[in-house]
Parts: sequence; structure tokens; C-alpha cells
Amino acid sequence: MFINWALSELNLKIVYYGPALSGKTTNLQYIHQHTPQHMRGELVSINTQQERTLLFDFLQIELEPINNLKPRFKLYTVPGQVYYAASRRLVLQGSDGIVFVADAQAGRTTENQDSWYAMEQHLIELGYDIKTFPIIVQFNKLDLPHALPPAQLYRSLNINGRMCFGAAALKGVGVFKTLKAVTTAVAAQVRKNL
Repeated sequence: MFINWALSELNLKIVYYGPALSGKTTNLQYIHQHTPQHMRGELVSINTQQERTLLFDFLQIELEPINNLKPRFKLYTVPGQVYYAASRRLVLQGSDGIVFVADAQAGRTTENQDSWYAMEQHLIELGYDIKTFPIIVQFNKLDLPHALPPAQLYRSLNINGRMCFGAAALKGVGVFKTLKAVTTAVAAQVRKNL
């Protein structure tokens, strides 16, 4: 969180985290395409030759005031590939909330679990209290034929009562519900700390 008192702006950072190809970038692309232009910034994306996110995608959106400050949510994604662990940790630094995007497809359970564990470890190393830090979980790709049921995905990740949403990000299903949940959770945390 960064407050620009001169402009009465509250800058907040939300990171979309999850395994490779789980739909993190797809979420941001859908949000960008379906948010009024006056409420959003440009979508900045850095891709490899294979169109995979190398460092981050970035999108800034504006919402209703929090304690008379105009919030600007900056949305980032992390690269999902395991060999970008240092980049993922760097993108998490200074974050105010996380959307964990799990791939609901059968056969992706291990990648989801490994990514969840890595995220928790990064947060602990960065000094966050993972019990109270706002993390919303999205089970993406539920529209695919071999998707696991949400209850099974929930159990496999040891989510500990966190709010979860089903999604099909390519179709926009669950994308804005997830975004609303994470911005609401972050705003509630900020109000407690201001």
C-alpha cells in the first residue's frame, strides 16, 4: 500500500498467482476488455516467444473511495513456470492481496499444490502473516470436460476456509466475482490499518 497524500490516492497491489497456464493472464485480459476505459489503464504484458508471461502483466483499475482516498488497484500476474521462482517472489513484494488461480483440470493437482506451497513460502519470507493476508482462490477452467469438482480442488489445496470461486476465465465466468472479492478483502484490511 502506498498513499499519495497530495492526490488523495491509495495505491494497492493485487497479484494473480498460480501454476503455468492456469488462466492468470486470461483473467487480466478479460477484466481489461470489460472495464470502462475511464476506469482502467493500459494492459502491459511481457511475453516470451511462446506467448507465456515472463515477468508480469499489469493493469490498473479505479474503484470507489476508501476513507476519502481514491483507490487505484494495480493488478499483476506472476510467471507460472517453476524456473521463475525469483521473479514470482519479486512480484509478490509489496502486494496487498492475492488471487490464487488454480487449474481445475484433472492432472494439474500437483502443479496447483506446488504453486500454493511456493506462494505461502514466498509470503512468509517476505514477512506476511498468511493467516490474515487476503487470498482469494479461483478454480479456473471448470468448463472443460475433465475438470475436477470444486470440493475436490478445495481439499487438495488445504485452503483453510478461504473464499473460493469457480471460473471459466476465457468466457468471463467468475472473473469479476473473484476481482470483487479480492478488492473487497483488501479494502477491509486497509480500513483496519488506516
